[in-house]
Amino acid sequence: MPHFVVDCSENVLLSQDGDTITERVHIAASSTELFSESNIQVRVNAFQHHRIGNKKEDFIQVFAHILEGRTTEQKVRLSKSVIATLSEMFPDVATIGIDIIDLEKGTGFNKTMF
Repeated sequence: MPHFVVDCSENVLLSQDGDTITERVHIAASSTELFSESNIQVRVNAFQHHRIGNKKEDFIQVFAHILEGRTTEQKVRLSKSVIATLSEMFPDVATIGIDIIDLEKGTGFNKTMF
């Protein structure tokens, strides 16, 4: 935790590869000092089929799943860091956004908890 899932149009990966995107989002999240660097997880999903409004335009949308308890100011700092990084990487992509999703502590489960 946290998990950053980057959804994007497949054309986005023509100018920057997925490994570079995951690395830069990881660095942006780590720079906020809200998370242990070793716990930050980033994945990229590229979509061939998508629409924004009535046309097919490139997009990047990040879904940041973080444990509850961060302040609004901390979440804004995280959002700005990730969006600034992606905007710098993709100046021609008009639609770049982030959603921060608070996860309730104690309700998640993974393999190491057995």
